Amino acid sequence: MFSFTVMAITFGTVFLAELPDKTALAGLMLGTRYRASYVFAGVAAAFLVHVCIAIAAGSVLTLLPQWIVQTVVGLLFLAGAMVLLFKKDDGEEEIKPPQDQSFWKVSGAGFMLILVAEFGDLTQIMTATLAARYENPVSVGIGAVLALWAVAGLGIVGGQALMKRVPLRLITKVAACLMLALAAFSLYEAISG
Repeated sequence: MFSFTVMAITFGTVFLAELPDKTALAGLMLGTRYRASYVFAGVAAAFLVHVCIAIAAGSVLTLLPQWIVQTVVGLLFLAGAMVLLFKKDDGEEEIKPPQDQSFWKVSGAGFMLILVAEFGDLTQIMTATLAARYENPVSVGIGAVLALWAVAGLGIVGGQALMKRVPLRLITKVAACLMLALAAFSLYEAISG
């Protein structure tokens, strides 16, 4: 059954966690070199693949006893918050441009870049965790896909303007605080039964 609340929670969590990620910067770089719609098509397809994988992994977690799932979910949120709080900015990744501006070359480059860069990424793990937490794969999947697509769109079209107005550290801290709150809530539910 679809839940707008679960979708909104997922959207907010994934959106904030993905904003400071290197893939948003990679989308920005591709978007400045190539046609934005071509880049977005490839990036959006790659994110859809990642969310499907994460939802499947999260659905498997729901087969475990509820207290174990809540404990694992809480610990994963806690780990995610720690990653965001203590991650170092180690520069931008080098992106090799395709030889021409055709749709298939540009969207293929965006797809492959995101597919490889995001595999096992924090937002994919968070999506699986949210799917296990709420046992609502459709709502979590839609929220995660929309969040990732929104960040990709911002990165491709207006990333530079956003980063000039909102410090990256502030976005990261807000995402980490949200994840700490979700970790505390999940661990409380695991303990209280």
